[in-house]
This record gives sequence, C-alpha cells and structure tokens, in this order.
Amino acid sequence: MSAVDELLRANAEYVATFPGPRPKEPRLRLAVVSCMDSRIDMFAALGLGIGDAHILRNGGGLITEDVLRSLAISQRALGTTEVAILHHTDCGMTGFDDTAFRAELAQTGQTPGWDVPGFTDPADQVRRSVQRVRECPWLPARDAVHGFVFDVAAGRLAAVA
Repeated sequence: MSAVDELLRANAEYVATFPGPRPKEPRLRLAVVSCMDSRIDMFAALGLGIGDAHILRNGGGLITEDVLRSLAISQRALGTTEVAILHHTDCGMTGFDDTAFRAELAQTGQTPGWDVPGFTDPADQVRRSVQRVRECPWLPARDAVHGFVFDVAAGRLAAVA
C-alpha cells in the first residue's frame, strides 16, 4: 500500500466521524510558524485543537516572503492578532549550506529565486525571526510576537527572550 493509499483509507475513516465545518477565523486568534519537521506534533505539543490557530510550516520555520504573505492574510483577512514562532533542536537546517544546495539545484538548468539560509543556534534564529515579523509593515498586529525553541528529545517548549 502506498503512502497516498494510506491517506485515502484514513480519510474515509475520518469522514465517518467528521464533526462538520468550523469557523474560518482561528478561535485563539493565533498564527504559529514552525518547521516542517515530522517529529513535531504541533497540535499535541501546544495543546491545540482543530480551528484554534493557523499553522504555517516550512523548512527551518524560517520567516520567508511566503510566510509573511500568509501572516498578512491570517491577520488582515482572518483576524489573528498573535504570532508564535517555534524553532527546534536537532533541526535539519542547522549548519545547512545554502551555497552548495543552490549549486546543486542550478545543475537542473534553473537557479531558484529563493535562498535556504541555515543557522547554528535555534534560539538566535528565533530572535531574528521574531524581529523580522515585528518589522513587517504588512502586519497590523506586530506587538504580540513570541518565540520558542522546542526540544525534540524531551517535547519541552522553552520561551526565547
């Protein structure tokens, strides 16, 4: 059975108990930006339920132009007023070599218009990410931006000042 077959089987089971549609606006008025790392169960780790928050995930949980676009939609169209930025220990982006990666991609004949900056200290990266969100003029709610590092070995969330 392929991974997609498993998804379709699981969805059929989900439909049997689906509670119906929920409001578009997140109940907690919260957007969470995090890494795509499959070891992080965002809902369980943060005590969230479906409909509580927008969850934006990408490689490294980096604040890219696309994340800022999504946060602008989240705030301006769907009413979120707080942002939680969550990086984690043992991230695949730790020490990532953007130059080598971009050179590898360029071998396809097309160089990407984006970069993939790595980092060495997740707490420092959280601070830079929080600052980037706070400086974004597209976002009306920039005061309540919080940063955290999630420990993938212990499941613990630590606030970053």
